[in-house]
Amino acid sequence: MKHLPTLASPEKNSQVLLPSRRHVLVTAAAGALWVTSDARAANYPEKAIKIIVPFAPGAGTDAMGRLLAQKLGELLNVSAVVDNKTGASGAIGSQFVAQSPADGYTLLLVAAPYTTVPAVLPTAGYDPLNGFTNISMVAQGPLMWACNKDLPVNSLAELVAYAKTRPSQLNYGSAGAGGINHLVLEQLKAQQGVSIVHIPYRGIAPATVDMMGGQIHVLTGTIPALAPLVRDGRIKALAVTTGQRHPLFPQVPGLAEQNLADLTALNYFGLVAPKGTPGDVVERLNQALVRVTAMPDVQARLKNDALEVAPPGVAYMDKFIRGDLTAWQKVVRQQGIKIDQL
Repeated sequence: MKHLPTLASPEKNSQVLLPSRRHVLVTAAAGALWVTSDARAANYPEKAIKIIVPFAPGAGTDAMGRLLAQKLGELLNVSAVVDNKTGASGAIGSQFVAQSPADGYTLLLVAAPYTTVPAVLPTAGYDPLNGFTNISMVAQGPLMWACNKDLPVNSLAELVAYAKTRPSQLNYGSAGAGGINHLVLEQLKAQQGVSIVHIPYRGIAPATVDMMGGQIHVLTGTIPALAPLVRDGRIKALAVTTGQRHPLFPQVPGLAEQNLADLTALNYFGLVAPKGTPGDVVERLNQALVRVTAMPDVQARLKNDALEVAPPGVAYMDKFIRGDLTAWQKVVRQQGIKIDQL
């Protein structure tokens, strides 16, 4: 029979230090919290996931949100739904998610306004650097510079040269002050020293209509939105906002060959969660997004929308969001842009 070792008796005058009741309770509580958090993450997801889309139904961001909700729901075997919380160029939905429980069940689909809005309006009510836990980028792609078909230029470089000889005689339509369309113009003005008048619209569609009608000279928009008009000859494409040409429009020059590489800008889509979301939950969602973006039908959908699968993971998204926000803040400072509200 095996005997347990005998505990040595304490020597005379020695003290046996026993943990206090408070120490035991604190340690037990901390252990319970760790176990609870770990178990919660291990069992995730146990209920429906809600993806907040901070823009109206029917927009490109909404379509991306519904695609991700469908695919994530199928992969994770739970219901995943889109909830449109619109207003203030996406700030209302962003604020809602920032204030939601950090449990992985309320996510925010982010796109370009996520970084452009706080760049022009620091009082937007959310902080893209410190107010959220990044999950992963999903897709990214360029915008397209386009102009009225009768404007006597055929590239962005020619537009710059033309505008320099006609200060403040050209105008530019955007989807609204503070959006990526607006800041792309301000970036051009800051770096190339041109004076082009900004005319904000409530959305890029009415601006595009006015450009076809001759009231607006230039604008930028997504490739899917402008592609049919370019192909029909109703507007002219001048450049894409990346260094190289885009596969969908190989005839349209990129920025590098026009010596305008510093004007690169990307539209993007990604998912974030409230700050403090458990790392295991973030990793589970990350892995699911990698599988989603590897699906042939999803890749075909992205290609049709002139988008590419973005590098996955938290680290890349952290770097991208910080770099994008910093770049737009620089443009805002250079141009002295001041917006009181959106």
